[in-house]
Amino acid sequence: MKLPAALMGLPPLPELLQELRARSAGQWIRDGWERLRYLPGGRRLFDRLLGLAIPYTGALGAHVLSLESGHARVRLPDRHGVRNHLDSIHAIALANLAELTGNLALVYSLPLDARFIVKAISIEYLKKARGDITAECRCEPITSSERRSYTLDVQLSDGAGTVVATARLETLVGPLR
Repeated sequence: MKLPAALMGLPPLPELLQELRARSAGQWIRDGWERLRYLPGGRRLFDRLLGLAIPYTGALGAHVLSLESGHARVRLPDRHGVRNHLDSIHAIALANLAELTGNLALVYSLPLDARFIVKAISIEYLKKARGDITAECRCEPITSSERRSYTLDVQLSDGAGTVVATARLETLVGPLR
């Protein structure tokens, strides 16, 4: 099978993943997204690389819809693997989606000499989540690796645009050791 012209020049998937992971978190997220998002199948490849780099998050099966400094939109397709006994999206799948979305919005602007960790997360479930769920986070872009806590608010909405949950992440940013 011959690769499309747009994918020529990219290294094989294992090498691409290794190349991206050798960079800081912010750099590989930015570079990976910017390098792949316009290519045919590139967004799907980015989702796969993200899942390989962060296996627990990869199990969620979410798709990054848009990503830029201080903003992320991520969709969780409705499927059997994320449902609960009430035939709706499981509460922890929603929390995982919120954490992923907030982290992506923050990390996209993360300076090369910075790292981050979520130190607290809270989520309020407003309605049973059914169908595909889209999470969105807007936050101030990170401009310094100075040790500081950031609050990230994430909204999760169903296909009709109804907010089904809201989450708040308290994230600590600091310099690399």
